[in-house]
Amino acid sequence: MTDETAILDRYGVMGHPVSHSKSPVIHTLFAEQTDQHLKYELLDVPRDKLDTAVRQFQRSGGRGLNITVPHKARVVRLVDELSEEASIAGAVNTLVIEPERIVGHNTDGVGLVRDLISNWDYSVGGKRILVLGAGGATQGILGPLLELSPEELVIANRNVDKAKALADHFGTLGEVRALKFGELRDGDTYDLIINATSAGLQGDTPPFPRNAIDRRSTACYDLAYALRTTPFIAWAQQMDAARTRSGWGMLIEQAAESFRLWRGVMPDTGPVLKQLPVT
Repeated sequence: MTDETAILDRYGVMGHPVSHSKSPVIHTLFAEQTDQHLKYELLDVPRDKLDTAVRQFQRSGGRGLNITVPHKARVVRLVDELSEEASIAGAVNTLVIEPERIVGHNTDGVGLVRDLISNWDYSVGGKRILVLGAGGATQGILGPLLELSPEELVIANRNVDKAKALADHFGTLGEVRALKFGELRDGDTYDLIINATSAGLQGDTPPFPRNAIDRRSTACYDLAYALRTTPFIAWAQQMDAARTRSGWGMLIEQAAESFRLWRGVMPDTGPVLKQLPVT
């Protein structure tokens, strides 16, 4: 008997580690909903094995990959073509793979914006935004956020040089400033604070800026997601932030855009949002 999985189109998420990833569940639900036949795998690949792993996946007939930490910036040099979003971001989270070509995309920013606007009913235009962290996650979201015309966007990071590099890169799209965590001024509050660090989930809590929250109006959004309340969301709630949300919705929305790029059909995220612990 022919193994059914041998004839299914192969997709997967490549990162290190990936055991926690919910992407297989999400893409399986999308496939069932849209009557698409595919196999989605977890691929744990260390930094020094990324090049070999991507090429092997391509040679074996793989059709697409999600790329997660720590590979989003490194994988850029492996692709034959970059989408406009990925080129602006300088980071890739989705590969569309053909036998002779790999195209890199970035769906993180689109996923965040869709979750903010469509699922959370939050308008970014004219708002003061503080982004904590200056890594690959931040690279992916700055372009789409700036396209919505916030009043100002500030990047805070332990290493201010990394934050300044991003501010310079994205400065043509809007007002962007860079600061060290400790340089956030007392009383300088923000409408939206986005946590793009992973330190809290790793047990090393960043110096979240207590004075940046106005309990009457500040919304706090964590790009990270977990079955339990993330350290950033717990802190924001302790500080009486007006609204809080973790990254489940962004995860689902960016996955939907990846699925569209791979399969040519846009899944309905609503039913999947209801099945996962979006808060």
